[in-house]
Amino acid sequence: MADVRDRGSGRQKGQEEGRCQAHARRNAFKAANGSAAQQKKVEIIKQNSDYLRHPLLEDLVSEAKNVTEDSVQLIKFHGSYMQDNREKRVKGQGKSYQFMLRTRQPGGLVPNTLFLAMDDLAEDYGNGTLRLTTRMTYQLHGIIKKDLKTVISTIVKSMGSTLGACGDVNRNVLAPPHPYTNRPDYQIAQKLAFDIADLLAPQSGAYYDVWLDGEKFFSAEVEDPKVTADRNFNDFGTNFEGSPEPIYGAQFLPRKFKIAVTVPGDNSIDVLTNDVAVVVMCDPVTGELQGYNILTGGGMGRTHRNQSTFPMIAEPLGFVGKDDIFHVLKAIVATQRDYGRRDDRKQSRLKYLIHSWGMDKFRKVVEQYFGKPLEDFRPLPKWEHKNYLGWGDQGDGKLFYGIYVQNGRLKGEGKKELRRVIEEYNLNVVISAEQNLILCGIEPAWRDAIQGRLEAVGYLHVDNTDGLDARSMACPALPLCGLAVTEAERGLPDVNKRLRALLTKVGLDKDESFVVRMTGCPNGCARPYMAELGFVGDGPNAYQIWLGGSPNHTRLAQPFMDRVKIDKLEETLEPIFYFFKTRRTSDQESFGDFCARVGFDVLRIYQKAYVPPPSLTALPRVGIETEAFEKLKLVAEKENKTLSQVATEAITAYANK
Repeated sequence: MADVRDRGSGRQKGQEEGRCQAHARRNAFKAANGSAAQQKKVEIIKQNSDYLRHPLLEDLVSEAKNVTEDSVQLIKFHGSYMQDNREKRVKGQGKSYQFMLRTRQPGGLVPNTLFLAMDDLAEDYGNGTLRLTTRMTYQLHGIIKKDLKTVISTIVKSMGSTLGACGDVNRNVLAPPHPYTNRPDYQIAQKLAFDIADLLAPQSGAYYDVWLDGEKFFSAEVEDPKVTADRNFNDFGTNFEGSPEPIYGAQFLPRKFKIAVTVPGDNSIDVLTNDVAVVVMCDPVTGELQGYNILTGGGMGRTHRNQSTFPMIAEPLGFVGKDDIFHVLKAIVATQRDYGRRDDRKQSRLKYLIHSWGMDKFRKVVEQYFGKPLEDFRPLPKWEHKNYLGWGDQGDGKLFYGIYVQNGRLKGEGKKELRRVIEEYNLNVVISAEQNLILCGIEPAWRDAIQGRLEAVGYLHVDNTDGLDARSMACPALPLCGLAVTEAERGLPDVNKRLRALLTKVGLDKDESFVVRMTGCPNGCARPYMAELGFVGDGPNAYQIWLGGSPNHTRLAQPFMDRVKIDKLEETLEPIFYFFKTRRTSDQESFGDFCARVGFDVLRIYQKAYVPPPSLTALPRVGIETEAFEKLKLVAEKENKTLSQVATEAITAYANK
């Protein structure tokens, strides 16, 4: 198909045909999935809200400490969730309502002014802590309703925003948390993250009506004119003509939508877990931008015991030239908007549309909105995980310092000293997708003083941090998240200590580590389905255990056990760790790779047969022939005994002849 696009004049030979086709597609979707009776209630709330204004405006000035059910849905689009602190309820007084605010930080970049403002807001209006999230943003907890307007307006006036941080829109756009000033490819990725955030931000002005009385505050960053032009371009039916929301329309998207941008090889952001992954492709010799590889269909959320829900990783869709990136993103969003399910929110993410259609059909529909075929996906090098922790050279004579922050929670004396350092040295920071913080623009002469001050309050250099901790993440979970069924953030530090003790017990080196992640529910906010060892809340003090993710975050883990009580941690994992210690191919084989290689059937057999030696190194190992092992296994299964029991009985019987 020839490229008929001529955006210079804004006219296309196939313009009217493209719009008619888009209109027909929307009518077909509505006939199949869009009636009011079929749509979920939240779809009706969105449609009747005057683009996210009502009844939120009315609820915010009421005397109630909470907002109504309709406004609970709408306020998400403004970057907030209403929460109930289950541990602060007073008998007879109902729920302890408060609000969480999430910021929009493309690429995790936080200017000095905004960091200081967020720190002040946490102390003055929040619970005294700041949460760094897995999508490179802040979360501010503990805000009461009457303070929401003050807090949000302060964030906006301090070069920040909460618009679109939650809700059925494009969420915060990820990019590598790079501090490099001499890498054009990284700088292209960072700028693109900002441009995509602008392209897909809600446009109706409701955000400013609700929180700033209709007044817009403009930062020094002005939207790129190409973003504006490409948003308005509508020759192939991506837009609602004349709508205050040209891309989203009155009902916005069926569910949340996530985009990440990176460079070839850098997987510091779990890039494959996003609805759309964009890879910056530059000429290897000149460094000139050529275009972008596009992958689609990633997503973590699922529901326990519901086999129609599952995590997925993004797969290649195609390649586009450098001038077409905004158009292809609009085409993908429009496809999800018009065809994504609105009758079942558990099935409404883009990954389920792709799973239902297959990538070939999905690509064809995207190309209809795009106006021409996508080019072939270009080869990529192997993905590598980078954490940006410790000291590094920015490329301009200055240094960066990546700080490990346990589960992303800035609190106590550590938070106070961190603020003093950032304020005193006038540093900008970057929030990583692993809940850590990178201080940027450090003069070499400041290095020892900054490291010493931070280590004095517990922010140790990564070399002095347990590798299990440094490679771990947890969601906030209890007591504030309404979906959490058990602990995560508060539970993981102790779990990691127990894991380290187990690894030591079976004889693994103190430097042995792997990716550990924990969530309080199956929604997957901390991306446990990419972990080498994942704990997914599965009831009070119980977890589903996932094994087999890869160290470079490119392979999904798989469910190994359900409803494992946390007090059974040692007896559950010791056999597997001992098996890993004794049967890995080399010291270089990671725990996740080992589990994926040997398979869960073998792991379960070994786990069931395992009998801890009196001393894990006292007795010599004895091998048996494969044929004898298979016979032992058959007898054990037939008699419902462990392999150790059958082997012991056979040896005893032989010895007593």
